Amino acid sequence: MPSISLCMIVRNEEDVLARCLTSVADLVDEIILVDTGSSDRTKEIAARYTDQIFDFPWMDDFAAARNHAFLQATGDYCLWLDADDLLEEADRAAFRTLRQTLSADVDVVMMRYNVAFDGEGRPTFSYYRERLIRNLHKPVWVGAVHEVVPPFGNILYTEIAVTHRKLHPSDPDRNLRIFRTMLQKGIPLDPRQQFYYGRELFYHHQLAEAAAVFERFLDEGKGWVENVIEACRFLSQCYAGLGRERETIGALLASLAFDAPRAEVCCDIGRYFLDRERYAEAAFWYETALSRPRNDRSGGFVLPDCYDYLPAIQLAVVYDRMGDYRRANAYNEQAGRVKPDSPAYRYNRDYFAGRLGLAAQDTPPA
Repeated sequence: MPSISLCMIVRNEEDVLARCLTSVADLVDEIILVDTGSSDRTKEIAARYTDQIFDFPWMDDFAAARNHAFLQATGDYCLWLDADDLLEEADRAAFRTLRQTLSADVDVVMMRYNVAFDGEGRPTFSYYRERLIRNLHKPVWVGAVHEVVPPFGNILYTEIAVTHRKLHPSDPDRNLRIFRTMLQKGIPLDPRQQFYYGRELFYHHQLAEAAAVFERFLDEGKGWVENVIEACRFLSQCYAGLGRERETIGALLASLAFDAPRAEVCCDIGRYFLDRERYAEAAFWYETALSRPRNDRSGGFVLPDCYDYLPAIQLAVVYDRMGDYRRANAYNEQAGRVKPDSPAYRYNRDYFAGRLGLAAQDTPPA
């Protein structure tokens, strides 16, 4: 059975660190904690679980800090977590089984990362991350922001999930500040960093600058296809916010040149036409979204609702406005099979019951 080193970088995590470490301490052989400047009880809490606590001066470089943690590890594999991550009980059991059965030729284990949840605590947004990595005893992380371990060797995908549950917000300006400092120092951004820089600008509502960054990223043609498609979606939202009407749809359609349409893009296009009361076109794109296969292992950000619930509930709206109430009701029922507790589905169900029963017209569907 391979040995595993848990490697973490932490700073002022006194409210979540014990929760994280308790969920994983009995699953690993050693715990490496690299502290980048805590001023709270983080180190005191960490000391209950490990004596391998190292100081590392923060230098606006997440990859540098993670590499320092990995370089202290002695295990066959390195597992990384953030302090506000944890393994739920089912995933703890699955991880234990994985460890007992892991083939010696596996270099990287991909695990799900659950980062957003509905009111019932069910994941609504998750993606795969490289989570268990063969210890190469050398730096493997790249990227000052949104750091990553480039894929190598034999990669194993599993359904084991790490759950990300924040208790307090992180510094919302940190990533943008790091990118701008890099640019001020004349440090060029590689294509991946360009994409994330544009995204940070978008999140900060700096739409004109974000659009320029995404345009340059796309024009240079060096980005990974999943980032390219996502950049088209962000660029469309930038154009919409800037009032650049024709370019709004153009950016979404441009994504089709790079690969078969993702359901996320189809839903964006459907929304564009729905907002403009072009219902036949909206129906085409939402129905196309329903037909698209979902590939969680593409490496891109997959929005599960775009493959079933969202296009179905939107088609209920579209066909209602087109006067085809039976088809609208059928799509609403399809949405309900995915999310039977959805308030929109339940509201629409009552509305269509009245419509199809020839009752007096009620409020249109949600």
